[in-house]
Parts: sequence; C-alpha cells; structure tokens
Amino acid sequence: MTRRLLSFGHGFSARALVPRLDGAWQVIGTTRSADKAAEIAATGVTPRIWPGDDITLDGVSHLLVSIGPREDGDPVLNALQDEITARAGQFDWVGYLSTTGVYGDQDGGWVDESAPLNPSTRRGQWRRDAEARWSAIPGLPLHIFRLAGIYGPGRGPFAKVRQGTARRIVKPGQVFSRIHVDDIAQVLAASIARPRPGAIYNVCDDDPAPPQDVIAHAAELLGVPVPPEIPIDEAEMTPMARSFYAESKRVRNDRIKDELGVRLAYPDYRTGLAALLQAEG
Repeated sequence: MTRRLLSFGHGFSARALVPRLDGAWQVIGTTRSADKAAEIAATGVTPRIWPGDDITLDGVSHLLVSIGPREDGDPVLNALQDEITARAGQFDWVGYLSTTGVYGDQDGGWVDESAPLNPSTRRGQWRRDAEARWSAIPGLPLHIFRLAGIYGPGRGPFAKVRQGTARRIVKPGQVFSRIHVDDIAQVLAASIARPRPGAIYNVCDDDPAPPQDVIAHAAELLGVPVPPEIPIDEAEMTPMARSFYAESKRVRNDRIKDELGVRLAYPDYRTGLAALLQAEG
C-alpha cells in the first residue's frame, strides 16, 4: 500500500527523512523556488512550488510541516486550515517542526516537554502560537518536534573556521542544545512508525554546550589556531544573531529515547563534528 507524505517546506531536515522511507512511499515536497524544485526532483521527491502551484490533500496520509511562522501566523494554516480541519481524519500522522525557543530563557537550567512556554523572542512567540493553532484542530494526529540548533553536512562551523571568520563570542553561563540533522530524521521516522497523536518531543543531543567550545573543537579538528574569545559586550552582531544569546537552557531528550527507542547517532557535538569532517574527506 502506497503511503503519501506531503512535506511543506521541504528543506534541510525534511530531505534527511526521505532516505529512511522505503519504496512504498510517495513524497511531495514544497519549495518557493524553481532551482530548489529541481534539487528536490533529483532526490526522487515530487516538487511543488508553493505558494504558486495548486496543492491537493487528496490521498495524503502523512503531513510534515517545516515552514516557520511569520508575524501574520502559520503560512500553511493561513492557506489551508479549513481543508486540513475537514480532512483531519484522513491523516495517519502529522508532524510539526517547532523549536526549543518556545521555552525561552532558563538561565542555563534544564527543561523537558512539560516546561511552561515562555519565549523571549518574537520568533519564539510565533512558534508558540503556531503550535497552539495546530494543536487546536480536532482529531488531527499531531506530533510536535521541538528542534534544538541544527547542524549537518554543509551546515556546520568548519567553513567559517577555515576562512578565519569564525568568532568565539563568550557570554558567561551561556549554553545551547544542538542536534545533527540525521538524528532529526531518525526521530521523525521512529515517530511515523510509532505514532502517538498529541505527543511533543524535544529533539536534541545529550550535551548542551557553550558555543565557543564548539568553535574551538572544530578548529582543533582542523589543526588551525583556535579563534580568540570575544566578550559578548564587545561583539558586533546582527539583531538575529544577538537574539540567540538572549536565551540559555539545557534541553532534556529522554522522551525520544524512552517512547521512540531512539539511540542518537551523534549524542554530542564532538562525535557529530568528527563525522562531518570524515565525510568531507
């Protein structure tokens, strides 16, 4: 029996899932650009340019939403909420990729999925509101995945370290959680195989760490000088970059292990960065 996955915003994380699906799947992925549509088609996924192309939910058994919300709300629900609500019973699984930013600043403390949502950035507030809108659809088999900072092939610190543009900005007590894109894919595949409507999962590794430590380790792996530390008060940053330093927390991932049986391929940034470097040759 063919299963059909409609992937809204078929980008870095969603693309990593596809190789974990067997030949019984048909995958349709949306993008906003023709160039990316061609890249998607090359992976065996049927591309749709959206907004633009007509999108049908006919025959769709699984729905994955990776498009981030904006100030005016969630783009998918803004366009299709009535139809998704009317068809809620046809889906076997719906996945919404959110962010651990919904927890806000915890002053370096630990949070799990039961923690109150208190985002301190506008983007975090938009995510919290989008989660609430998706969760309010009656009968929808929704699964929310709160992703930590994503890295993986082509998305890591090595390029900037090689170019000499990497900066080790230091804010005392600052820690972030991270996740390798392959482990995101592993979690999504495990959830599809073992759906639990209403579930919320933190998707992160075992080792929240200061960002300057990650840059230092990348430099050591490359055998180049470790960039000097820059106190955050002296660092020139864009408002977007500075917003990342507004929140510090350690995120627990017990639920993906206990409920989904996930064993992380990259439980910390050291194993993840070593694997990236090896893959680069």
